Amino acid sequence: MKVGVLALQGAFREHIVSLEALGVTALAVRLPEQLDGCDGLVIPGGESTAIGKLMETYGFYEAVARRHEEGMAIWGTCAGAILLARSVLDALPGQRTLGLMDIAVRRNAYGRQSESFEVGLDVSGLSGGPYTGVFIRAPWIESVGEGVEALARHAGRIVAAREGDLMATTFHPELTGDPRIHRLFVEQVVGSPRA
Repeated sequence: MKVGVLALQGAFREHIVSLEALGVTALAVRLPEQLDGCDGLVIPGGESTAIGKLMETYGFYEAVARRHEEGMAIWGTCAGAILLARSVLDALPGQRTLGLMDIAVRRNAYGRQSESFEVGLDVSGLSGGPYTGVFIRAPWIESVGEGVEALARHAGRIVAAREGDLMATTFHPELTGDPRIHRLFVEQVVGSPRA
């Protein structure tokens, strides 16, 4: 199995380290053709508008949509969750997303960098007690469509969700050293009906 990590901006190195610790071949994806052969893709946290502009420049929007249609599972963390969403509340004018996941996300919902925090989360499908959610200028998921499963909530807001072979977390699992959510995604890649 090979999982690509979009390596245009943001915390991509940490995801690669986390995936490799699980024995997964992880690839830093900098060009659309590198998606070929990937069974899964992680879109990391960072700055959603910066990542989005770079995706536009390099032609990633069409390539990611095509590969997803062919069966590639995708997980977006923080900014990546914004880029997966069908709609973004408080989006910048002209801000583009992949529009693959039936969720509405509110950008910077938890405030500025100085208001970042960590909190224990009960995540559906994870055993072993609460998962530490690291929230940095984080969005939250305002609403989900019919086929979307909410995996975790904080203060009543959805912060993790799954729809088929798509997953979104509004926090940063790559910064915790806890492999459970990366393992959940890897299991999702393996179990994808189109894989």
